[in-house]
Amino acid sequence: MGLIDAEEPTAADLVRRVAQAESETEAARNQYAYRQSFTIQELSEHGAAVGEYRDTRDVIFSPTQERTEKAAGSPLSTLKNLKLTDEDFEDIRNIQPLMLVRESLPIYETRYRGEEKMDDLECYVLQVRPRQILSGQRLFDGMIWIKKDDYAIVRTEGQAVPQIRSMKQENLFPRFTTIRKPIDGKHWFPVYTYADDTLGFRTGPQRIRLMIRYSNYKRFGSESSITFGK
Repeated sequence: MGLIDAEEPTAADLVRRVAQAESETEAARNQYAYRQSFTIQELSEHGAAVGEYRDTRDVIFSPTQERTEKAAGSPLSTLKNLKLTDEDFEDIRNIQPLMLVRESLPIYETRYRGEEKMDDLECYVLQVRPRQILSGQRLFDGMIWIKKDDYAIVRTEGQAVPQIRSMKQENLFPRFTTIRKPIDGKHWFPVYTYADDTLGFRTGPQRIRLMIRYSNYKRFGSESSITFGK
């Protein structure tokens, strides 16, 4: 029998602290330009790439200091079976690099899943899922790993939801993992997202591989930048 560690947060307090840290991280990231490179591959049953889509966009600041996207060349596509939808591109912008800010808390329900060491970091683990999904919404359903000393999210694993199935269309989305790294000595930004999943279409399963790299983080008005590889 032992004493309760007063430093350990309750589940509700943990969520509150994470949301506070995430709001600060989002505000900091909004001051950075960066490059987002996206690749999706159609894979054969043996794992060989048989079709591919590549696109690179720079998130930059306009002359009026507004944040905007700029294409870094034209997208290249050799996809044979898949077509990318508006929902795919919305997920790339908002779900794969998820920020669990204060404003998101009413949308999601969270459940404490314990502690785990992840990438040599002592972490809390939270399950996050939508309370409900309204028409047109894109949300996250999965797990997040939170660094114990400062409540920074360092890893997310899950799926963009909902899957969209109707008589006329199937719009399916893979499970993915997003890795974060420290950028400015304090805040952890997304640097890499990957997925290798099989989507169960009515016409048959299609294995896909998705890769997103967030690189060349550069604070607005700064001459220095930070680049991460794979």
